Amino acid sequence: MSKFWILVADSSHARFFTADTASAALQEREDFVHPESRQHARDLTSDLPGKQHDANASGHHATDTTSDPHAEEVIHFAREVAGHLREKLMSNEFSHLVVVAEPSFLGALRNVLDAQVKKVVTLEIDKNLVKHSLEDIRAHLPTSLPV
Repeated sequence: MSKFWILVADSSHARFFTADTASAALQEREDFVHPESRQHARDLTSDLPGKQHDANASGHHATDTTSDPHAEEVIHFAREVAGHLREKLMSNEFSHLVVVAEPSFLGALRNVLDAQVKKVVTLEIDKNLVKHSLEDIRAHLPTSLPV
């Protein structure tokens, strides 16, 4: 069991790192990609809005969806990441979690994290470092990870 897990994520990519001690170097453990979060909303929906027949009025009219397909995909990915973290915590694979995430994804993730996982979050950093090197990510963290 690695004592520390470090999640570095944005709305379409999550990298999971481990560190055995508070000052140890990071080791990349897993990498999740959610390509749907990268697509434009127009690519996630059909070309034309649906048609609806109105029995009380003459003719048909177009329906419009009020939801944002891109935002839904971001939430879907946040749930996937949160579920993975919960599973690994319940398997005793870590006891402390550091979350480094792009600000809007950090908010989405906070909304779906399990209460048990929230208890072990020791640090949150609202930066998008998912494409950075391992050494650069470690440089953005405190010398000694908080317990």
